[in-house]
Amino acid sequence: MKLYPKNSVALADVKRFVAIFYIVGTLGFLISTTRSLFVLITPIALLVGSYLLLLYHPHYTSKTILSFIIIALLGFFVEVLGVKTGLVFGNYAYGRALGLKLLDTPLLIGLNWLFLSYSCYSIVWKLKINGWIRLFTAPLLMLTYDIFLEQVAPKTEMWYWENASPSIRNYVAWYIVGFVFTALLLVCKVDTGNKLAKLLFFSQLLFFAILTFFI
Repeated sequence: MKLYPKNSVALADVKRFVAIFYIVGTLGFLISTTRSLFVLITPIALLVGSYLLLLYHPHYTSKTILSFIIIALLGFFVEVLGVKTGLVFGNYAYGRALGLKLLDTPLLIGLNWLFLSYSCYSIVWKLKINGWIRLFTAPLLMLTYDIFLEQVAPKTEMWYWENASPSIRNYVAWYIVGFVFTALLLVCKVDTGNKLAKLLFFSQLLFFAILTFFI
């Protein structure tokens, strides 16, 4: 089955779209008069990024699909546990930016865990380093992303921490969850040849890094 834009639009044009997409998003959040609008359309941005990432996955198998479903579901329920008990990441509550919620948790948050786990896995597994080192490096890349994300999240109405900022527990939990998801992708032998993974991940990372320093 051919889904747009794969096989319909040149990869270079798709990459150009991704770059423009995140540039516009960055400007939208930096300009105070448009920030509220871009907060409302954040779920659309997450869906577009995830759609493109999954669309350009090179080879789907039953194990690949199963691993994606498990990560999305576990990611969601880990967040539910975190919101309801404070035992996982600390005490926090979600704002309106991530869209519809179930059990006080955005439905899209599981998809976001899949996006991060898969993109970091795809990036790190192309590095010419020992396999065991890659297994520990992928969640480290996810943790780097979270360090910037946590600075921006309250300002963009994603979530709010009880004590204004996350504790060390949050970062430890992020690494552990990321490690588990990375290991699952490895066990299921998920193909790492995604042509958009690096661009999508680093576009998001740069987006949050810029907002960290300028909002």
